[in-house]
Amino acid sequence: MVRGRPDQPPEPKVLRIAIIGAPNAGKSTLSNQLLGRKVFPVSKKVHTTRCKACGVITHEDTQLIILDTPGLTCPMKAKRHKLEEAMLTDPWDSMKHADLVLVLVDVSDHWTRNSLSLEVLKCLSQFPQIPSVLVLNKVDLLKKKFILLGLINELTEGIVNGKKLKVGSEFQRNSGSSAKTVLKVTQTPPPENGAQESLCQLETDKAQKGSSLDNSSTVKASESSLVTEAEGQKAYKYGDLKNRKGWPHFQDIFMLAALNGEEVDTLKQYLLMQAKPGPWEFHSRVLTRQSPHEICDNIIREKILEYLPLEVPYGVTQVTELWEEGPSGELVIVQNLLVPRKSHKLMLIGRRGAVISRIAQEAGQDLMNIFLCDIRLKLKVEVKS
Repeated sequence: MVRGRPDQPPEPKVLRIAIIGAPNAGKSTLSNQLLGRKVFPVSKKVHTTRCKACGVITHEDTQLIILDTPGLTCPMKAKRHKLEEAMLTDPWDSMKHADLVLVLVDVSDHWTRNSLSLEVLKCLSQFPQIPSVLVLNKVDLLKKKFILLGLINELTEGIVNGKKLKVGSEFQRNSGSSAKTVLKVTQTPPPENGAQESLCQLETDKAQKGSSLDNSSTVKASESSLVTEAEGQKAYKYGDLKNRKGWPHFQDIFMLAALNGEEVDTLKQYLLMQAKPGPWEFHSRVLTRQSPHEICDNIIREKILEYLPLEVPYGVTQVTELWEEGPSGELVIVQNLLVPRKSHKLMLIGRRGAVISRIAQEAGQDLMNIFLCDIRLKLKVEVKS
């Protein structure tokens, strides 16, 4: 990490972005794609991100500060996964410092995609003054793209940017073609009666050959649209959040596939446009506020989560015993992994040391790509005394 005063231009701009959502919605994956480099740990298991992390994107005169937060969870689930207290408070702390919030929803999860979690709704209702954007993630895994219209209507309560959504029903489905889906919100010219209207259109462009969205069905752009009707912003009563599914104050909607990078650049350009005049917080060469030790812990934990079953990974404690430069300039890291039971130790080591060797190899490779130097990583496993 480069330390020192920010080398900002004469007229700098800045935007602080909090990314919130349910656990495993793809927040860290999206953050890494926006940064253009892997900095945050990613796993298929929930609660990979254990504390708020900061990523920095500097483009010309603009600095985007990404606050990648732990998945919003409740105290009961936090206790079950042995999560630190910070897992409950960090998302809220990030919101206090944010200029914009991205709410990420995994549209491939048919159990949760039809409503925002209670924790997300609580967070949004606590900070209604912060502009929010709905980001539908993993659209590449959705075979029936027309489902997105219904999801948008539910997750926004039929209102985007203060305008009521009128969902068109003219969709034709062509399962034989490939498509990639982009949501564009544009203002239409004022009609003759002077009433202001806007068009929110779900467009599908033909995917290029070899695209990761090749197997998705096509929704014909010329016959599909979400029309917004102008109406005054009505006073919104939060009422009982438990009975709510969506949030009617999103100013925009994006659909993307963070893992494959589909439409991530579109979102990035949008974020750069949202930046306001203000001083930079970091030098232009800074990529993250995390220390090297924190990055190392996160990457190793990612692999532990990937290769250990069920709740076992959440009981592992990491202790770095050695961190030094080797004789050939390589970084030598020795970390002790403490587990609560002997059975967990056997699982972590694996048959003939296969599991721990794989974790060390993959983590070492990731750290090499992050630190841009040779890494010699040794992992030891012990039962907590």
